[in-house]
Amino acid sequence: LFEHMMFKGSKNIEPEAHTSIVASVGGQSNAYTTEDTTVFWETLPQHFLPLALWMEADRMATLRVDEDAFKREREVVKEERRMRIENPPFGLLNELISFHAYDVHPYKHPVIGSMTDLNAATIDDVREFYKTYYVPENATMMIVGDFEPDNAIDLVFVCTPAAANPDLLRACARKGIKAAFLTSAGYGEAGDAGRILETELVDLADELGILMAGPNGQGVVSTPANLCAQIVAPYPPAGGIGVASQSGNFVSSFMNYARQTGVGISRAVSAGNAAALGVADLVEFYATDSETKVSLAYVEGISNGRALMDRLGAVTNVKPLVVIKGGATENGARAAASHTGALAANDSVFDGECRAKGITRAATVEEAYEAAATFATQPLPKGPNIVVLTTAGGWGVVTSDAIARDGMLRLMQLPDDLRTAIDGKLPPRWSRNNPVDCAGGETRDTIPEVMELIASHADVDAVIYLGLGIQANQARLMREGRFYP
Repeated sequence: LFEHMMFKGSKNIEPEAHTSIVASVGGQSNAYTTEDTTVFWETLPQHFLPLALWMEADRMATLRVDEDAFKREREVVKEERRMRIENPPFGLLNELISFHAYDVHPYKHPVIGSMTDLNAATIDDVREFYKTYYVPENATMMIVGDFEPDNAIDLVFVCTPAAANPDLLRACARKGIKAAFLTSAGYGEAGDAGRILETELVDLADELGILMAGPNGQGVVSTPANLCAQIVAPYPPAGGIGVASQSGNFVSSFMNYARQTGVGISRAVSAGNAAALGVADLVEFYATDSETKVSLAYVEGISNGRALMDRLGAVTNVKPLVVIKGGATENGARAAASHTGALAANDSVFDGECRAKGITRAATVEEAYEAAATFATQPLPKGPNIVVLTTAGGWGVVTSDAIARDGMLRLMQLPDDLRTAIDGKLPPRWSRNNPVDCAGGETRDTIPEVMELIASHADVDAVIYLGLGIQANQARLMREGRFYP
């Protein structure tokens, strides 16, 4: 019964999710109980050790033990006893033989207690058990693997209180660990005293030769290395977007978009307070990273605006960069100060610098990810000439307005030879101009044919297609209609 209750979740892990999380990274897990010991084991790739340690720490600190779950699991264990011991032939006989023949562990008592014991157990018994035994002084964790402990760890993921961190970093340095990610809060975001602690921590990390990310960060993800040391799920699919963020939940949002769209992540780091390793450092690394095609950054505060924009601008000479900025208003600036201790910059100046440096600035999280996903999956246009292909006239109108407002893109005139070629694919009522409005004359075959004509024309640098999904909607409506066979 105690074994079953261990899988009922904790503060950050949903009920029954522990084993599924382990399985999702290619591992296996299970548990067994003897007379006086319950053992939980899991096998998983070495680089997911931080994930395992975090899950066990979360379970030990905040295990859920509630009355309803207890009652349900007690019935489950009773049924398990009936199926394994009482119902099969000789099951009860084996239990009796074991009870009388053996007087030492592990055979003295059966693994599953008697029905009398199960019926007598209370929620207070369970809580007292965990309070007594499932604590650091009595619970033992063994890590077994084919590695040299002194040389195996490249990165330590720190979840300890701020007061414990200096000694912990010194211990890591003695083991030869060269990088640390700190989730700990209570630093620059907490006021003057916290800023002093943060400065001392940075100085100590420099002295020890440890590259430090954070503090007050949420995690680091590297899909090429199958690494997900991240407090908040999900684990994203692999892809070409490198994320650098001062907000951990923005990282989570971007990873959710990666799961939804299938356009994946290469690396993702929540810089937190960015005390030693900032967004610009990460973006500069992504520019040299063969796994990353585009950088996606969230920034809240700027301490040296000119230096930051010069560094970000240099990155755009190598790879695209999409930025979303918090603290653009007075209210947002106050929120940023309490969130990561950041000081906001003048927003109009920042916006002008982005335009001058070739940085794509997005207004929303969704817009930012859409832009990054486009850069990650589509080739960069060679010039400003745009053709809009649309299945609805209104969409083409508002897209034309957007192109005009951009100032750099050009809604080109259709070349005569391209117009003639499209005439052969669409009925006479099509717009015969740019946007190319199919005016309801498209079919499943003509859309890709017209798009190929446009995209392959030498004068066209980019195509915007509007109307994806209309045919699917029509098919759904037909299927839901009263005349569907």
